[in-house]
Amino acid sequence: MFEQSISTLAQKLRNKDISSVELTRLFLARIAKLDPQLNSYITVSEQRALEQAAAADALIQNGQGTSLTGIPIAHKDLFCTEGTLTTCGSKMLNNFIPPYESTVTSRIQQAGAVMLGKTNMDEFAMGSSNENSFYGAVKNPWNLDMVPGGSSGGSAAAIAAGLAVAATGTDTGGSIRQPASFCGITGLKPTYGRVSRFGMIAYASSLDQGGPMAKSAEDCAHLMQAMAGFDEKDSTSAETPVEDYLANLNAPLTGLKIGLPKEYFGEGLDPQVADIIMAAVKEFEKLGATVKEISLPNLQLSIPSYYVIAPSEASSNLSRFDGVRFGHRCDDPKDLLDMYKRSRAEGFGSEVQKRIMVGTYALSEGYYDAYYLKAQKIRRLIKEDFVKALNEVDVIMGPVAPTTAFGLGSKTSDPVAMYLEDIYTLSVNLAGIPAMSVPAGFANGMPVGLQVMGNYFAEAKLLNVAHQYQQHTDWHLQTPTMAKGA
Repeated sequence: MFEQSISTLAQKLRNKDISSVELTRLFLARIAKLDPQLNSYITVSEQRALEQAAAADALIQNGQGTSLTGIPIAHKDLFCTEGTLTTCGSKMLNNFIPPYESTVTSRIQQAGAVMLGKTNMDEFAMGSSNENSFYGAVKNPWNLDMVPGGSSGGSAAAIAAGLAVAATGTDTGGSIRQPASFCGITGLKPTYGRVSRFGMIAYASSLDQGGPMAKSAEDCAHLMQAMAGFDEKDSTSAETPVEDYLANLNAPLTGLKIGLPKEYFGEGLDPQVADIIMAAVKEFEKLGATVKEISLPNLQLSIPSYYVIAPSEASSNLSRFDGVRFGHRCDDPKDLLDMYKRSRAEGFGSEVQKRIMVGTYALSEGYYDAYYLKAQKIRRLIKEDFVKALNEVDVIMGPVAPTTAFGLGSKTSDPVAMYLEDIYTLSVNLAGIPAMSVPAGFANGMPVGLQVMGNYFAEAKLLNVAHQYQQHTDWHLQTPTMAKGA
């Protein structure tokens, strides 16, 4: 049952082959059995899940509901969930129970989905390996000695292991796509502004974007249908009408123009990963697509640009965590300044502290023009590269990451090597365009994701492209050994 799609499970629920309560209990049992090995959940909300499942069964009994009604899913632990612990993977919020619901979780709840719990993540979404969580590292279900990717690694690992049908994630510099690639699932980073950020605890406000993660593009489309849309509570929310993401999944790809950026296939890319990506591209050619080489000349500047802009925004956003109103507060402070200092030093982990310091420096007097302003100018050039390329082609394809999942602890002492894992994903966030990771094969026994990038608000096209590929391949149907028979 844990390998079934949302459409299949929804049909079983409507046919009364299984109830949502029974389905939810099945997943809760799997979490209890398998998650001690994975550490993919921070909070399992059993009581809330069973109550929501019972309510979903009542709706289905009355012939009501949506395709998500009664489907057990999980949320990344930076979406505020009213009455349920929301930690952002940090000691700073170890005791934070929000008094309100984020727009994303509220909309999914209104669609009738069941919340199994909150998934583990890099602290405040800062990381590429899910080793920065206060609650410990998440393990990759394909190999427990490997990282699942970050920062949405908990969501990716839970889906791959069959501990949730689907999950929400967030993507600031690749944090949906990279863990999706490392864990062999499908993940969509929407256009900036397509999904509301209200109630999503911020890392870098001009880059953060919530999105769906699931086994397949079709399942992502179901989740995206509930998540997307304008929200007056979010000043960055786009008023562009929401498409029917399921309507055109089966549209043929004849005439699709694919661009391959030469910068994505240079030094640093694992040859096995490159071979898998090119094999996937050839599959699209069989489906009627044409391929041409393109150039994104400023790709190499995305890492220095991102690691000035994102920490600068983090420095501003995380200043609210001061031990006064909510979150961790140190014991017996001598005075207000001591409380600020010790609460933040105790509450934030080393990676978060590092990025706050970098961002504060970049924004300080005398350095703002030299660093932050220059980084924003580079960001404009990166965006213009994508705009030019997407005037010539319908979608851009390439690898998600230069390698497959790496070993736990292998890069924690080398931040530059860790940051280079995001070389192919950061530019998408800087430009604000949508992109997906689609399972495309295995190298060294670990999954490899194909990255598909599109024009602004072209999520429906990306989902169509990914779905058609998945109708002719079975990489997205592969299951880790540890998940079978559990």
